[in-house]
Amino acid sequence: MYDRSFAAFAQGDRVRDAIASRDQLEARRENLREKLIDAIGGLPSCDTPLNPRTTGVVAREGYVIEKVMFESRPRAYVTANLYVPDGIASPRGAVLFLCGHDREAKHGEEYQTVCGILVQAGLVVLAMDPIGQGERFSYFDASSGSLAVIDGIVEHDYAGQQCLPLGDGLARYFLHDAMRAVDYLSGRPEVDPARIGVTGNSGGGTQTSLMMLADPRIAVAAPATFIMSRESYLVTGQAQDAEQIWFGMTALGLDHEDILMAMAPKPVLVLAVTNDFFPIEGTHRTVERVRRFWAMYGCEDRLRFVEDDSHHKYTAALAQAAASFFRKHLLADTVRQLVGDADMIDPKRLWCTVSGQVRGDIPDARGVHEETVDRLRALEQAREALPAKERRAAALAWLKERVWTGRKESPLYPRVTELGHWNGLRVRSVVWWSQAGLHGHAFLFGDTGRTGDDGPVTIALWEKGTRDLQRHAPTIRKICDGGRQLMVLDVSGSGALMPNAINRYDLYAFYGTVHKLTTDLFWLGDSLAAMRVYDVIRALDAAEALSRANKGDIQIYTTGRFSLYAHLANALDSRIARVEAVSGTTDFSSWVKSRYYDEYNHIGFIMPGMLRHFDLQDL
Repeated sequence: MYDRSFAAFAQGDRVRDAIASRDQLEARRENLREKLIDAIGGLPSCDTPLNPRTTGVVAREGYVIEKVMFESRPRAYVTANLYVPDGIASPRGAVLFLCGHDREAKHGEEYQTVCGILVQAGLVVLAMDPIGQGERFSYFDASSGSLAVIDGIVEHDYAGQQCLPLGDGLARYFLHDAMRAVDYLSGRPEVDPARIGVTGNSGGGTQTSLMMLADPRIAVAAPATFIMSRESYLVTGQAQDAEQIWFGMTALGLDHEDILMAMAPKPVLVLAVTNDFFPIEGTHRTVERVRRFWAMYGCEDRLRFVEDDSHHKYTAALAQAAASFFRKHLLADTVRQLVGDADMIDPKRLWCTVSGQVRGDIPDARGVHEETVDRLRALEQAREALPAKERRAAALAWLKERVWTGRKESPLYPRVTELGHWNGLRVRSVVWWSQAGLHGHAFLFGDTGRTGDDGPVTIALWEKGTRDLQRHAPTIRKICDGGRQLMVLDVSGSGALMPNAINRYDLYAFYGTVHKLTTDLFWLGDSLAAMRVYDVIRALDAAEALSRANKGDIQIYTTGRFSLYAHLANALDSRIARVEAVSGTTDFSSWVKSRYYDEYNHIGFIMPGMLRHFDLQDL
């Protein structure tokens, strides 16, 4: 993953370095906009009614805060606070404020401070709750007042994983909500639609970046505590949130330079802090490398960079810098004296709902899960409309491409080591090259009195592989007693092939090492699931090399979720004579349709886009 990513980053640099004209810059900008929107599954319609309503007003000195709700999609309710300065005589500039991963979102103290500074600078400000934050907890139970799934990043990952098999990304919904917020602002009498800016930090910086890339209506942008470089972040060992994973975009050369370049020559202020988990080194490099694109238009002063000596936060100093920048470019006002921080308001006074949660007030409100289920049903209908033979052929072609793309082929060079005996069976350890730089591994069990080295091979495929033998001891004994050798296989990231930990989390948990490496594979247009299917196919090569009696009689015994890899390998390789799956995966659609599921270590079983082409029963 690292090697392929570094190569992609270098190629992206070369492509950007070759841009020598405005036309070339515009071509790259339009191409990446199209590719990004495609990567996240396209965008929902923006033609549905917003049905906006104001549920209350809080009066402050010099401005009011309206408590606003609108529907970004039918019954998908967005809660927001609209800060409106007093005495507006004609339409003026406005700022969309996109919240980071703060549980309280728009009514949290940090974001109240920023919005207070912006509105006192004379700007109309719309601060909206993201999915899973503020008043938009998707798994809130109104009857008990409890959460079945934790809010914020946990909810994002939970709902986001179910988007992936459809070829969607959670960013699809974050971006669409923000675009509909611009629609709402554009319809306000106080706002000039041609003078709308956007800002936000952390996760809000991600959303700001999405808007910079995808919505040409944005006139000015101030992304905060997010802009860096993909390479600098890759080596930190940190994962990212679900809406921050843009499938295949690293393979296409996208980096944070492209986020900034998407706005040239419009005004952009990059805001950063020195003590951030987003590497400031990457921020400096990115900003310096893109300055020349503003120079192409003779407006170098429109790209600015401000950093504060702080930890990860939208600090008051950054907010003051943003207010000055927006005031200059959206209000043409460089005279107004900025004021200090506004007094905090009790969060409950800023709620747009009575209960503090959309799902507490509106029982039929929709979230990402409901959208995903509807999207899946449409895909199922489209698949079923195709003749079975045509559907299967197209599915196999897509699957083969996913499994082989990016693999570095290598001779096996198998090594066999005698380990002695276990439960009366001869045991050998076998190591081979699954691809260049990556091993395959198995323990090979056999009854020496029956099979010698020549018995046909059954490949055993289960979670933890060779690290979980005792639980499967009866099965191992039974298969070997039947005259076969049993190859207990470790696939990438499992058994003896588990990676070393690169962060403080459990290897397989949310944000853990396997989660981080797998999401980085998603950026490459790849997946751990596809890699593991390839590992199984390479294990067939190893099995043939280890037994002269194997031709035409390789079988697979598999249990649980690992059966997915066996079924997909079986669809691609005719050498598998039989698959016996115990309590295995029979289809993927039922998981996507389930509102609740066990999310632990699930990401390794997802092949993004699969359900656009097939479910397991189609193969």
